[in-house]
Amino acid sequence: MLPAGYLILGGIIAVIMFLSSAIRITREYERAVVFFLGRLTKTRGPGLVIIIPVLEKMVRVSLRLITMDVPPQDIITKDNVSVKVNAVVYFRVMDPARAIVDVEDFFYATSQLAQTTLRSILGQVELDDLLSEREKINHELQELLDTATDPWGVKVTNVEIKHVDLPQEMQRAMAKQAEAERERRAKIIAAQGEHQAADKLTEAANILSTNPQAIQLRYLQTLREIATENNSTTLFPIPMDLITGFMKLIDKAGKDD
Repeated sequence: MLPAGYLILGGIIAVIMFLSSAIRITREYERAVVFFLGRLTKTRGPGLVIIIPVLEKMVRVSLRLITMDVPPQDIITKDNVSVKVNAVVYFRVMDPARAIVDVEDFFYATSQLAQTTLRSILGQVELDDLLSEREKINHELQELLDTATDPWGVKVTNVEIKHVDLPQEMQRAMAKQAEAERERRAKIIAAQGEHQAADKLTEAANILSTNPQAIQLRYLQTLREIATENNSTTLFPIPMDLITGFMKLIDKAGKDD
């Protein structure tokens, strides 16, 4: 027979092994889904979780928000443009028991569902809407994914389209379109400026036509500006109205004499 010391030591080792198999610690963001002889019993945690070795099995489930990248998908839009689109999905487990029992791998299932839903939804929109109305499309994707994953105990909180990869010929066409749009706006602005300038010139001409002396003053002012800006000799025609005014002054002075 074995000495009593060996029996005590063996008993201590057996107790330690039993406790190490029976005691589990779950963190604040974890839950333990426990099965007794293959049957779901209840969800335990966080903190200390005690299970019966051999008879009970425990599966840990994290409740933290999960960020999942959706790989680039080849999509043909409604207007027959082939693009590559990738996205990111944010979701969390709300019911750990259903996430383990009702679906084999909730992460893989959510990933596959996100890919198929992305291709389905984006195939129904045109390229311009895909580029300009991302927020609306993101919201529609989130609602569809959340509805589909709800039976699994998974909540999809947000979906964001990350990048839209356009073909080279489409990028060149869009660049030409943007350039043409800028040229159109520039021509409109220039035409508006010409229209406003013409209105002002018409207004000035109406004012000068009602006052001949104003025309003469403007004429003299123009001569002064030319003389100031140019050092060369400038031949400038003198209106007959201006000469007639001076001749009248000379005749009047001669008659006075």
